Amino acid sequence: MSVARRTLLTATASGTLLAALWFVPSANATGERSAEEAQAAASGQSAAEAGDASGIRLADTGPGLDTTPYLIGGTALLGIGAGFVTYSVRRSGPRSAY
Repeated sequence: MSVARRTLLTATASGTLLAALWFVPSANATGERSAEEAQAAASGQSAAEAGDASGIRLADTGPGLDTTPYLIGGTALLGIGAGFVTYSVRRSGPRSAY
């Protein structure tokens, strides 16, 4: 396989992957509004101004997300990628000057 075909194949695979990732849905966090909040928003008042103190609620964050598996997986994939780069550089051998 010639170098031009290999480059074209790589560019096609990369473009296909990016096009496929374009359609992956994003996670947008939107809260549900209660009837009182919707009515206050329609009248131009906040829930506190409307006299409903229970309309103001803070998010319950909890203990947080455990990121340890993501850190371990990311580090492992980074190491594998670095290994592939090192292997391909060594396999190509020394370059001779023409």
